[in-house]
Amino acid sequence: MTDEDPSNTAQNELPGTQKPRRGKQLFLWILGPAIVLIGGGWYALTSGRYESTDNAYLHADIVTIAPEVSGRVVELLARENQRVHAGDPLFQIDSRPFELAVSELAAQIVGISEYLDSSRQGYASTLADLSARRADLSARQANLRHAQQQFKRVEDLRMKAVVSAQVLDDAANAVETAQADVESASADVDAAVAAVAKSRTLLGGDSKTPVSQLAAYQVVQARLEKAQLDLSRTIVRAPIDGVIGTESLQVGDYVAIGQATMPLVSDTVWIDANFKETDMTWVRSGQSATVRIDAYPGREWRAEVSSISPASSAMFSLLPAQNATGNWVKVVQRIPVRLQFINPDEGDSALRAGMSTVVEIDTGSGHTLADRWFGRDDATHAAAARLASNRGGKR
Repeated sequence: MTDEDPSNTAQNELPGTQKPRRGKQLFLWILGPAIVLIGGGWYALTSGRYESTDNAYLHADIVTIAPEVSGRVVELLARENQRVHAGDPLFQIDSRPFELAVSELAAQIVGISEYLDSSRQGYASTLADLSARRADLSARQANLRHAQQQFKRVEDLRMKAVVSAQVLDDAANAVETAQADVESASADVDAAVAAVAKSRTLLGGDSKTPVSQLAAYQVVQARLEKAQLDLSRTIVRAPIDGVIGTESLQVGDYVAIGQATMPLVSDTVWIDANFKETDMTWVRSGQSATVRIDAYPGREWRAEVSSISPASSAMFSLLPAQNATGNWVKVVQRIPVRLQFINPDEGDSALRAGMSTVVEIDTGSGHTLADRWFGRDDATHAAAARLASNRGGKR
C-alpha cells in the first residue's frame, strides 16, 4: 500500500465542489430578477382592474310578523331559529270571539233574506192597496163635486125664497163633509204611496231583483265576509320563506293589531359593500365580483354588481356631516354598492345576514397600469375622442 498526500487529494476535489456552487449562484441570480419581472408584470396587468374592500356585509329582507287581529295567544306553532315556508302557521290567537261574530252575522243573513222575501211578497199587496185608495179618493172627489153643485142650486133657490134656510144649511154641511172625506182619502193615498216607495227602495227599485243583489243584503254579507276574514287571521302565517329570528312571544300574551311579535329573515341574501370613493372610478353595474366570507375561509362565491348608491353613506345618516366649519378635515367617503349572488347554492344556510365579507370587483380590461402606460386605458381613449371631435368642429 502507498500513502497518498492529503493535500493532493483536496486539490483534486476542489474543482468538482466549486461547480455546484457556481450553478446555485447562477440560478439565484436568474431567479431573483425573474421573480421581480413576473411580479412587476402581474402588477402592471392587474393593478387598477380589481377593486376590493372588506367593509362589506351580508343582508337579507327581515319581515316583522304582526297580527291583523287582536286577541290572546293560545298556541305557538313555530319556534325561534325554525325554518318556515310561506303559508306555514306561526301562532294561534283565540278564535272564539271571531267565531261568535261569524255565527251572529250568518243568522242576520238568514233573517235579512227572509225579510226581503216577505217584502217582495208584500210589495204586490201595497200596490193593490194603493190602487184601492186611489179609487176611493176618486169616488170621494166625485161626491164633493156633486155636493158643491147641489149647494149651488140650493143657494140659487134660497135667493128666490123657494127653499128654506134649513135646506141651504144642510147643503153646506154636505159640502163640508164631502171635503173632509176627500182630505182623508188623499192622506190615505199619500200613506200608500210612501209604503210602495219604501218597498220599492228596499227591493232595489225592482221587485224582480234577486235578494243577493239588494243593498240591504249586501251590507250584511260584507260584514259576514269581514268577520270570516278576521277569523282566518287568528292563525298568523308566514308571508315568505325564511327563518324565524329572536322570539319573545309566549302563550297567554295579548297581542294588538300591528304589534311586532317576531322577525322572519328571508332566504334571499345579498351583499352591501362600502367602497372608498377613490375606488369607484371604474365600478359599474353588471360587473362580476368574487365574495369571500370571513366565517368560511377557503370558499368563494360569485356575485354581480346590481346597483350603486346615488350618494355616500354619510348623506343618509340622521345627522349629515357639516363640512363648512373651520375645523374641517377631509375624509374619504364610502359609496354603498349592492351585489347579488350568481346562482348561489339552493337552500345554502351558510349565508346569514350580518356576516362580514371581502368583495373584489373585476372592473374589466382597459383600467390597468399597463393600459395607462401604453395609452390603451379608457381615459386616454376618451381624451383622444374629444380631441378628434374638437378638431373636426374647427374645420
